Amino acid sequence: MPQITLYFLQASRSIRIAWLLEELGLDYEVKFADREAGKAPQWLKEEAGGLGKFPTLRDGDVLLYESGNITEYLCDTYDKSHQLLPPLGDSKRYAVLQWIHASEATYALHALAILYARRFQKDGDPAKTEEALSINVQKDLDYLASELEKSPGKFIMGDEVTAADTMMEFNCDFVFAMELGTQGRKWPKIEQYVKDCQGTESWVKAQKKTGHKL
Repeated sequence: MPQITLYFLQASRSIRIAWLLEELGLDYEVKFADREAGKAPQWLKEEAGGLGKFPTLRDGDVLLYESGNITEYLCDTYDKSHQLLPPLGDSKRYAVLQWIHASEATYALHALAILYARRFQKDGDPAKTEEALSINVQKDLDYLASELEKSPGKFIMGDEVTAADTMMEFNCDFVFAMELGTQGRKWPKIEQYVKDCQGTESWVKAQKKTGHKL
């Protein structure tokens, strides 16, 4: 049995870690669950422990939460060639880490604010709230599009997948699929970026192994 177990909730950030594991060429077991009434089932929360959020990763005796944290751990532990995350002291490491942290602290934060407003706002005008919140999402996407234009390849850092991509692909796919803040606008460069990410052999393997879909 593989020593790595990925606790995977459908339609969640869990695909980030499955893709990363495939990029690293690691053997891993998937504990998969569909959502029940939009939430993680209790059995998966109990098996994973912690806050009951996903992805969760077990590597032997090590139990890890938060996709950014799991990403850094896996890269630092298993990416001996430093292809996905450059080593400590290398300035390129911090360029990749910028995207690892921005994927949650900026991109997910702004998109989820709209999703939660749709679901839970009781007073006021939901459409106006969403329009106002959309400004941040569109600025985020504009910035990513401009950085992709500067990239010497089809991924954020160039022609090879890095941890920046394994973290950011989900955000883009999620925002476009749910139309969170897009307000009818299109970002062809980012749409192509998502296709390129999902066209990699490693992403395809991760999707098939986990059954991921939005």
